[in-house]
Amino acid sequence: MQVDAKRSEGEPLDIFIIGGGINGCGIARDAAGRGFSVALAEMNDLASATSSASTKLFHGGLRYLEFLEFRLVREALIEREVLLKAMPHISWPLRFVVPYHKDMRFESDTPVSRLLGTVMPWMKGRRPSWLVRLGLFLYDTMGGREILPSTKTLDLKTDPAGRPLQTKFQKAFEYSDCWIQDARLVVLNARDAQARGAQIMTRTKVVSAERTDDLWAITTEDMATGNRHTTHAKMLINAGGPWVGDIIHNTLRVNSTEGVRLVRGSHIVTRKLFEHDKAYFFQGTDGRIIFAIPYEGDFTLIGTTDADHADASTKPECTEAEQKYLLNFASQYFATSLSVDDVVWSYSGVRPLYDDGAKSATAATREYVLTLDQSDGAALLNVFGGKITTYRKLAEAALDKVARVFPDTEPNWTEGVPLPGGDFPVEGLDSLIASTRAQYPFLDQTWATRLVRAYGTEVPEVLGNAATEQALGRDFGATLTEREINWCIDNEWVRSADDMLWRRSKLGLRLTSDQAAAVEAYITNALQPKPAKAS
Repeated sequence: MQVDAKRSEGEPLDIFIIGGGINGCGIARDAAGRGFSVALAEMNDLASATSSASTKLFHGGLRYLEFLEFRLVREALIEREVLLKAMPHISWPLRFVVPYHKDMRFESDTPVSRLLGTVMPWMKGRRPSWLVRLGLFLYDTMGGREILPSTKTLDLKTDPAGRPLQTKFQKAFEYSDCWIQDARLVVLNARDAQARGAQIMTRTKVVSAERTDDLWAITTEDMATGNRHTTHAKMLINAGGPWVGDIIHNTLRVNSTEGVRLVRGSHIVTRKLFEHDKAYFFQGTDGRIIFAIPYEGDFTLIGTTDADHADASTKPECTEAEQKYLLNFASQYFATSLSVDDVVWSYSGVRPLYDDGAKSATAATREYVLTLDQSDGAALLNVFGGKITTYRKLAEAALDKVARVFPDTEPNWTEGVPLPGGDFPVEGLDSLIASTRAQYPFLDQTWATRLVRAYGTEVPEVLGNAATEQALGRDFGATLTEREINWCIDNEWVRSADDMLWRRSKLGLRLTSDQAAAVEAYITNALQPKPAKAS
């Protein structure tokens, strides 16, 4: 079945999606690409919650092997390279260094650690070298690597990765995963969904939705004007992230025993802690792990925590205790201890995990769960959990559920199809940066790299026919210009300085408060209705 996305006026939509995070936008893109008429409503900006607060990795989840989540890990490992090929501008390979010290002890309560402690009691509280190497062997082989290099052993006495670390760490393992600019991933999925016919509505809240026979009557409110509008749809998909449970019970008023477990993950960004381009995977004495990752050229990203979060309506923040935890954790590895003076920014997000009754936030499943409810007429699909790495597979699984409502649904199509700006080979980034500088000679290497990393092959659309830096209009600092802001307003739903500086980019790390205020004032003015010209 190929449903006409250009439906007649007044005809109900096929699918209405609540939530503009990675799951909602990924599903919208997939569904629109199969010809369904789709609308998506996000009450804030795209990626304004969990999807811009990740550790920013496409990864299999090495530590999930200890919880025996083999299906999840295998799916994520396979997806790394599928996604890398589709978005080589916003994603790239990253090598991770796992320092090892034979006297390291852990308070770990995983199936693997319990088995090890039972079979070899003298190993209780330890991850022996052979166990780490076995885990990395599985990590290398489960996902069918083609691009990413395999694991190797490092001598930290001679390798540059050993220089920032304490001298007791003389051996390490190095493996591959991928970096991803998470908020841009969401925006590019939304843009592609829109290009395929979906209606993307930001700052639009679903205030109620009721089943009326075989349709949903969905009332939305424009958060800027307060205007309300009712839309009818044959199917409703609840991809509300941390609000998925609240939407079920309070917005849709549907009885359900299924619940969501909110787990807060906090991160800190510090001054640059090392010169090389590899990341670190640190194991803690409490059984947890954290990453220390090169970030935005001049910084280091450290995270994450796992703490239960009581209420989705409470904005997650990196608490003083979490910040101290991350600093102390990293200081067990780095030769120079870290303090709050090293922190330049922090952020926190809430993972909406399916409530499987696990004893701790760390042990709660990262598997996504999709539930289809057709008990009272029009279909409702609720989306629980999910990892950013498996968002595309989650979307395909969601469309499998959609096919129960629309039996002639077109087959899967997204694998291998690039996102906007990603239509160049993985190994072609340097060439694209060079050709961009040739086309725009006023760009230096840093500026050109930032633009290509954000927009890929679409940089000429952003910069147009500008022959000089001055032709790009006002310079707001850190290479952000009037031309770029205007393009993002017109094409990427930018409506505030936060949208531009913290989600479409991370230039908020580089601009002063006065510069950020100037960006806010400019965007506010640009969005004002322009008076009609006198005839």
